[in-house]
Amino acid sequence: MFKARLWSAGKLLAVAACLLATYLVFAVTAMRVALRVREVQVPDVRNHTVAEATAALADHGLVLKVDESQRLDPKIPAGNIANQEPSAAIVTRRQRSIRVWLSSGPRITIIPALTGQTERAAQMRLQEDGLSIVELAEVRSSEYPDGTVIGQNPVAASSGTEVSLLVNRGEQNNTYVMPDVIGVSGNRALDALRARGFRVAIVGELPYPGIPPGIVVRQSPTAGFQIGAGDPISLEVSR
Repeated sequence: MFKARLWSAGKLLAVAACLLATYLVFAVTAMRVALRVREVQVPDVRNHTVAEATAALADHGLVLKVDESQRLDPKIPAGNIANQEPSAAIVTRRQRSIRVWLSSGPRITIIPALTGQTERAAQMRLQEDGLSIVELAEVRSSEYPDGTVIGQNPVAASSGTEVSLLVNRGEQNNTYVMPDVIGVSGNRALDALRARGFRVAIVGELPYPGIPPGIVVRQSPTAGFQIGAGDPISLEVSR
């Protein structure tokens, strides 16, 4: 009799344990479902108007909160949303406030006068004013100093964020191909090269058996080298 009662009590405890476990499983599952129902993914409201962002967030059960401070942004028009917190795609709970900052647009600066300044000075001035160079064109002219800004766009006193500069690189000097004067009389080579404006000198004499004295046996620069009109040329002749 005692064993039968003990067996019945055991079965009751087992059933109660099963029911409790089932309840706990359903309770945990229900809590997870409820939490998931309350969670939403934050939409991307950047570059939207306040009205558009308010409607988009309301569809997700979220509330828009506009910060009083604004952000400079060269790409987003003034009045549109430049940044948000939390950022887009973050999962959060419903009824949470999404903080946003409006764009004040790009920074508008008065373009300084750069014509007549050196390229380096113009670049430093633009950097100090927060302006960027979008184009740097070059010309070669003897009418202006080398490395000087001779034009700008926009002109001085205009407003903007970007500047194009025209810089003079100086008149390009003519270059020549060094001729081969080895085997030529040193005096003849001197006369011919000096007549064309080159600075040339005989810097040494070398013994060369079988070659008459005064014949060019070495030259610098070598034949075929690119030289300017004022570049020095040195020759060595036989003795």
